[in-house]
Amino acid sequence: MGFGTGRLPGTGKDAAGLNEAEAIKLIRCAIDSGVNYLNLPYIYDEERRERVTRCAGRALQDGYRERIRIAAGLPAPLIRSGRDIERYIETQLKLLQTDRLDFLLIAALDRQTWPELPADVFHHVEAAISKGRLGYPGFAFHDDFQTLRTIADAYDGWAFGQFQYSFMDADHHPGTGGIKYAAEKGLAVVISAPLKGGRLTQKIPETVAGIWSSGPLKRSPAEWSLRWAWNLQEVSTAVVDMSTIGQVKENVALADSVTPDSLTVPEELLVNKARDAYLALKPIPCTACRGCMPCPQGIDVPRIFELYNDAVIYSDNEIPRSLYRDEGHCLRDCNECGSCVKACGRRIPITEWLEKAHRLLDEN
Repeated sequence: MGFGTGRLPGTGKDAAGLNEAEAIKLIRCAIDSGVNYLNLPYIYDEERRERVTRCAGRALQDGYRERIRIAAGLPAPLIRSGRDIERYIETQLKLLQTDRLDFLLIAALDRQTWPELPADVFHHVEAAISKGRLGYPGFAFHDDFQTLRTIADAYDGWAFGQFQYSFMDADHHPGTGGIKYAAEKGLAVVISAPLKGGRLTQKIPETVAGIWSSGPLKRSPAEWSLRWAWNLQEVSTAVVDMSTIGQVKENVALADSVTPDSLTVPEELLVNKARDAYLALKPIPCTACRGCMPCPQGIDVPRIFELYNDAVIYSDNEIPRSLYRDEGHCLRDCNECGSCVKACGRRIPITEWLEKAHRLLDEN
């Protein structure tokens, strides 16, 4: 299990809300419990990003740095030239008060961002490795299987891939098949969001709660979710965002007790039923086939629908709104030209749903 910094005590939209003293205790508790992987995802809000990173650096003083491996991510759309890699690494090292990043994630790679990645990126990655400033490069990916193959096969230096993966993502971008392919390529597989940012543990729909309670063993939704993620033998590390020492201790104990391929057939069927119950709440029947793309106005329709569906399925607007904002979407650009509607094989009234998504996701 890796420690994710996405839910440190007091974090939210306001960078000043971070409770550094409690966050330091939390990170050190995880390390003292045996966790040796610290994940620092890229936070688009600069003030918040710097404060979280500095806090992590302070937590790693007094001998803790030597007991942990640090992974930091830089989104591909922010890499304009290979030198941006060097600048980012140096900034992170300064904030973390260390001389080496163990892992660097080129994040947000997909079919759109991959072709736009500067050609000299890997030259600068390898230069950082040769200087001892970086250990291993990897990528964070959320797209279809074919695009994953293209990216994984394009560079022999990849050491690992990181994928959003929960029981809700078994067939989705890139799903279990994609994770197995990455492992077959010799990449270590890191998964993030096995609890979908806490959405699989909070505001549980009655239909899903009934399924969990009918299980052969009484387990919390968090335990079912983590056991399912760790059941896949190709998974090297599951990054879990935690906000309390109780969560750290509970999840560490669970990680110590779980082995791959340990779920029984009835247990796997139970999780499948929970997944189906969640999917039954999905309002837009979009399969992300991307037949409606490209949009003349640059709107990523399948991604917008994914964010909207998640907001409804998990009764949570905050995370989809944050992702909508951070990813730079702008539904106000839609001129209702109708090209997406004509191209949709499922005959989804796309412009009508985009208007609903605009009202839900765009807070401005």
